[in-house]
Amino acid sequence: MLNGFKDFILRGNVISMAIGLAVGAAFTAVVTGFSTAFITPLIGLATGSVGDFSSAQFTVDGAIFPYGKFLAAAIAFLITAAVLYFCVVVPMAKVQSRFAKAEKLDIKAATRDCPRCYTEIPAIASRCAHCTSEIKPDPEALAVAGLPAQR
Repeated sequence: MLNGFKDFILRGNVISMAIGLAVGAAFTAVVTGFSTAFITPLIGLATGSVGDFSSAQFTVDGAIFPYGKFLAAAIAFLITAAVLYFCVVVPMAKVQSRFAKAEKLDIKAATRDCPRCYTEIPAIASRCAHCTSEIKPDPEALAVAGLPAQR
């Protein structure tokens, strides 16, 4: 029983996930601190309030609604999402596209119907496999396949 737990914990993907969560939590703390220290006061100054608006609130029938905390959290979320997208997702997509193998072109994948027997045949076929009628291959399929046009 303990051997199974040990194998589970020592698996590479579990450790990577734990490291990712720890780094993500630290990154979120940094972005929240940056947002609280710089972005929120700048927005407060731009909107005419005095500096930080994270303590802004309104009251209805004695209930306090601290909307400033929500705005500060929303700003921190947007900054986190933007940084992750532009600093992690976009570069990783570029790296993956460089190392992605080009898919092999399957020249038999493009099909059409035989004009004589109406069965499905490859678009580059010059003879129907079902009724043996001679037909002209599709010129576009020949061009995609890199084959010369037939007359």
